[in-house]
Amino acid sequence: MSQNGLANTPMFSIEKIYLQDSSLEIPLAPKVFLERETPQIEIQLTNDSQSIEEGLYQCTVTVTVTAKITDKTLFLVEAKQAGIFRILNIPAEDMPILMNVTCPNILFPYVREVVSDLSTRAGFPPVILNPVNFEVLYHQQAQQNAMPAPSTVQ
Repeated sequence: MSQNGLANTPMFSIEKIYLQDSSLEIPLAPKVFLERETPQIEIQLTNDSQSIEEGLYQCTVTVTVTAKITDKTLFLVEAKQAGIFRILNIPAEDMPILMNVTCPNILFPYVREVVSDLSTRAGFPPVILNPVNFEVLYHQQAQQNAMPAPSTVQ
């Protein structure tokens, strides 16, 4: 195969996976450990991506877990898992799927482990995040973005 043939070959590789940020807050410690009620768990998930330089992209998946009993926050865990991906010779129309589905799917198991580990280290039962279908989330977001904004009646 000629060198020109290799130059146009699509390429996707993981350059680096790292924990960009994490935090744990237990605002009412130690009294919170005396609570016997089951907390309500709220989970927020976001992902983001950006170009770093030609052919290199960073993708991040951020998870925030808040455990509350009534209006008292037992704990708050936030983790931002990131990855650097080398992506070359991929058609522009395929990039949104790579950055919003493929890369987050690679990063999610790592952020899932961080959240579970932090909640356990805080003295609480582990928070086990359910699997996430990033493809469905991507298509839902694309549909919402395609919908016209509601008009206001005057």
